[in-house]
Amino acid sequence: MHPMIDATRPPITDPTPIFDFYRGSAGTELLTASVSHFGVFERLAREPRRFEALRADLHLAERPAVVLVTALRAMGLISLDAEGRLSLTPQAREHLVPGSPFDISGYIGLSAKAPGVLEMVERLKTNRPAGSGPSQEGAAFIYRQGLESAMEKEQSARMLTLALAGRAKNVAPVLAARHPLPEARVLLDVGGGTGIYAIAWLLRHPTLRAIVWDRPEVLKVATEIATAHGVVERLTCVPGDMFADPVPEADVILLSNVLHDWDVPQNRTLIRRCAEALPPGGSLLVHDVFLNDALDGPLPVALYSAVLFTLTEGRAYSTAEYRSWLREAGLEPGAVVPTLVHCGVLPARKPGRPSL
Repeated sequence: MHPMIDATRPPITDPTPIFDFYRGSAGTELLTASVSHFGVFERLAREPRRFEALRADLHLAERPAVVLVTALRAMGLISLDAEGRLSLTPQAREHLVPGSPFDISGYIGLSAKAPGVLEMVERLKTNRPAGSGPSQEGAAFIYRQGLESAMEKEQSARMLTLALAGRAKNVAPVLAARHPLPEARVLLDVGGGTGIYAIAWLLRHPTLRAIVWDRPEVLKVATEIATAHGVVERLTCVPGDMFADPVPEADVILLSNVLHDWDVPQNRTLIRRCAEALPPGGSLLVHDVFLNDALDGPLPVALYSAVLFTLTEGRAYSTAEYRSWLREAGLEPGAVVPTLVHCGVLPARKPGRPSL
């Protein structure tokens, strides 16, 4: 077995709280940015505003505005009034409006120049992930043509692939158990990294074959792990660009923690490409975290959304957003099945009878 990755069994204890502690710093950064750099609470104290009006006042693009407002709603500091406008909650009005008797904004402002806060402010203002500027090394966690990526270099690709598998190796056995694929013949794991999700299903279903579709340097790690688990003969590693190259043929396609790396137009494109490649009766599985449809929480997912926002071109999305893209691509979404670490799997079926 690979010394770091074992797809044969789930963890004994739930690692979710550890992930939440790690991601919690995003809450400090967003709150401080809202108080000390954007004046969100002072603005809303003067007048409740609709999302688009507040976004314009803050000079933010839609993606950073959604990340910021979703987090503040999840914190219970702003809410929607009866007219659909963003307004302060009683707690925010009492404690976060400058000059109010119990104002603590000065206390929060002590962190206004902290490096993490300043980095978050920069990400919100520019709507670009860390490392994506013209003088920087490149966005480490994502790849597409025209974007410098550490996933193209052997050493950094190996390090990042194994690091990012920290969650996957905990979640993969749970996903395979809670959403079995007894009828599937070929599973395609898009952007599959170590291939751990595909491997977990291969271990449960002896007749299943799988394809991991990713960048060449990443696939070197996937091959090693498939070999260690004794399934390398049933797992094919296909190098490619999921935005440009033909989608490999399969009757089940998995997008596990992939779509949250991309903005809405790219997600609609990826889902459409996958849907077109599926045979009638085939399934697309979206395995990811899900915001509430009202975009007001849950808080751990809202803070993870902020982390994603700073590192990728995406954010967390709601079930309603995913369902709309799946239906737009001609698929029929099912019910979300929870897995682990706030993740769940949303299956969607392509209409028609499968060929035998």
